[in-house]
Amino acid sequence: MTALAPFLARVEASTLATTIGQSTLLNGLLSGIHLLGLTLIVGGVLVSSLRLLGVLLPDHPVAELTSASRRAIVAGLAISVTSGLLLLSPKAAIVPTNTIFQTKMLLLSAAVAFYFAIYRRAARGDAGTFLSPRLTGALGLALWTSVALAGCAFILLD
Repeated sequence: MTALAPFLARVEASTLATTIGQSTLLNGLLSGIHLLGLTLIVGGVLVSSLRLLGVLLPDHPVAELTSASRRAIVAGLAISVTSGLLLLSPKAAIVPTNTIFQTKMLLLSAAVAFYFAIYRRAARGDAGTFLSPRLTGALGLALWTSVALAGCAFILLD
């Protein structure tokens, strides 16, 4: 962490971070955007995971039902990461030492890696995945739910 400390201190002292930290309106707007991104992720994961689990429209092809949700997940991820970085910028030097934040980032990294390495292929209906569609859907749902819960814990306990 000490190698990043000077960089994080510069980020926290930047005009953008100072402006965000001093503006309740801007902070609220960024929080709302962050939640919209999270809604896209969770909504997309919920639809595609329920289809992979065989609960939602089991008679329809997986790829047909999950194509829009796959795009929503990627868009939501881009929105949430961007707005999350902006929200953290006023506290950039201290947030990375927070255990709940570290847990959230670990879960987010695992969820993103799982999504791009395994989940997307299953949601496209690729037969070459080594996990069953049901297990893939359950793991994807569990990972993204864990990220959301860790985010709630970070907000409530910070």
